Amino acid sequence: MKVRARAATPRARRRRPVSDAIVLTGRTIRLTRRNLDAVLTAMLPSIMLMLVFVYFFGGALHTGTEYVTYVVPGVMLLCAGFGSANSAVTVTHDRTGGIVDRFRSLVGGTPILAGHVAASVLRNTVASALVFGVAFLIGFRPDAGPLDWLAVAGILLMFILAISWLSACFGLIARSPEAAGGFTFLMMFLPYPSSAFVPIDTMPGWLHGFAQHQPVTPVIEALRGLLLDRPAGDSAWQALVWCGGILAVAAGLSGVLFRRRTA
Repeated sequence: MKVRARAATPRARRRRPVSDAIVLTGRTIRLTRRNLDAVLTAMLPSIMLMLVFVYFFGGALHTGTEYVTYVVPGVMLLCAGFGSANSAVTVTHDRTGGIVDRFRSLVGGTPILAGHVAASVLRNTVASALVFGVAFLIGFRPDAGPLDWLAVAGILLMFILAISWLSACFGLIARSPEAAGGFTFLMMFLPYPSSAFVPIDTMPGWLHGFAQHQPVTPVIEALRGLLLDRPAGDSAWQALVWCGGILAVAAGLSGVLFRRRTA
């Protein structure tokens, strides 16, 4: 009877993916609390860029409104994307450090990755709120109503969730945490060829196609329209389609990659 009880324990644990993911989320958050410099490093570039663009370049850029009002949605996405991309480093660190091998026999792959993603969403939600606070201090005054704010929060959370799963995939592919850091550079760069900092029609003509049809632009335009109470056109549903597509592909691919990279 004792042998049966011991043999049943791992099976029982595998039937609790949600509780396992919650436990592993708590572990990742505790690791984050011990490494606050990494959190500050994720937030400070976005805040510094916002201050640089507003105070150094804002007077020379004409966007049809006060520049701080124009640039904040793009900075929010820059912060969310850059912070979420750090999950690639933490996933690679666990995989190459042997932690994944210890957890895999107990909880399986999905709760391990879901724990990293959930911690990323919580961490970057707090970071986004702090960036919003700095934006208010330097003069950002949105016209959004309560429902608009709910929509902004929903789109931003969807984007963070999608990029967190995508970065988890990259973390499973990368051979070292240093290599995984390349994904953070990609997410740091992607908002620049978009409508984040200047209108797309001010860019060279050959860049218009990419800037208009990459995932960051519709998300920024949707946030800008909601925050400023302006028509966003098709940007809202395009943003949801982009985020939903990235999320579905990344979540599915992460399961395949986990089995192959940890076999």
